[in-house]
Amino acid sequence: MVAAIAAATLPNTAFLPKNLSFSSTSHQFLGGFSKRLYFDQKFGNRSKDLIGLVVASAAAASSSDSRGAGRFYLNFTGFPFPLGPFLNRRTIRTEILKELDAPVEHIVLPTFAYEHKIFVGPFSRKFPQAQIWVAPRQWSWPINLPLEFFGIFRAKALKDEDTSTPWADEIDQKVLSSPEVGIGPYVEVAFYHKRSRTLLVTDAVIFVPRRPPECISKESLLASAKNGLAVKLLSKGKEVPEEPVVDNKINRQKGWERMVLQILFLGPSNLLEPTASFAQMSQKLIVSPIVKTLVFSKVPEKVRDWVDRIAKDWPFRRIIPAHFAAPINASRSDFLAAFTFLDELLGERFVTRPSLSLVFASLMGRATSYFPPDDMKTLSSLDEFLVSVGAVKKTVSGRKR
Repeated sequence: MVAAIAAATLPNTAFLPKNLSFSSTSHQFLGGFSKRLYFDQKFGNRSKDLIGLVVASAAAASSSDSRGAGRFYLNFTGFPFPLGPFLNRRTIRTEILKELDAPVEHIVLPTFAYEHKIFVGPFSRKFPQAQIWVAPRQWSWPINLPLEFFGIFRAKALKDEDTSTPWADEIDQKVLSSPEVGIGPYVEVAFYHKRSRTLLVTDAVIFVPRRPPECISKESLLASAKNGLAVKLLSKGKEVPEEPVVDNKINRQKGWERMVLQILFLGPSNLLEPTASFAQMSQKLIVSPIVKTLVFSKVPEKVRDWVDRIAKDWPFRRIIPAHFAAPINASRSDFLAAFTFLDELLGERFVTRPSLSLVFASLMGRATSYFPPDDMKTLSSLDEFLVSVGAVKKTVSGRKR
């Protein structure tokens, strides 16, 4: 998950967006990825400032060299916006600055949740001269603590469509600031890098790759491929064989598929044979089932407005989410298709967005917003429980009046 976006200003360079380079890291439970986006530079007669954009996840950054120092985090929080209550993550320190060849001047927290903001303090201690920017309406639960408690000092608030930021010439921003989803509001800031036509989001959308990324160790994949307790509980009543796990591509793939389904659904219907459900969730741009069920379905009008503004104003052709694969080659139609469920909740399909391309997106969205019903049972039950105790609102059904 994105913990910070650091924009480093490189003086006396010319901007040539020839290649994009990304690195990613993950942990075996949540699949949070870090990416870094930087652009080739070339010195020339004419110079201009270049804002190099670094998107750093809560897992910090990774590289193929795992010899660097790391840190292990175990958090008991974040539930249910949008993660489960127990999560662990290992951070691996890398040398991003060598790739940027510039100082970090800004650290940005584009959302509100504890599992995001806990890493901003370490970022700011590492780069004490950097200005911290945070999404508005920060809150924590069960005690609403000030940002200073998390080691975040002298932070400036991000504003919707603010043109006064140091990066405004190259990067736009739009804020989703919802009403109370339950115990608190959902807030996320999306960014658009104009020259590369790249949209950056935190939790809004994801793209699950078919194959496991190289950053996930074979040990983690094989551990997930073992028929342990979770598989026995989630096997659809089928007998679970007791057999050793051999290190091969088939078992690594099985481990990846099981890992993904647990991340997306918390309690998928069939971990013993995950391939069918995995195929329905991979290789397409989607809103994650947890975010869709526990967050966006509660405030569809606000989300729809944010999504429509992004699609209308920003002609992006790539998306960098904070989870799973990135960058993703995706258009505005692909982005809108992932949010078709909002039209169904609001009962206004084709009314406010009648153009042919968006109608196509809505039709395409029937597939991208469909999740296997059996896999959704745990999330649906969890949603009902959280509604009953007042932790989240009821899902909107029909147009809000």
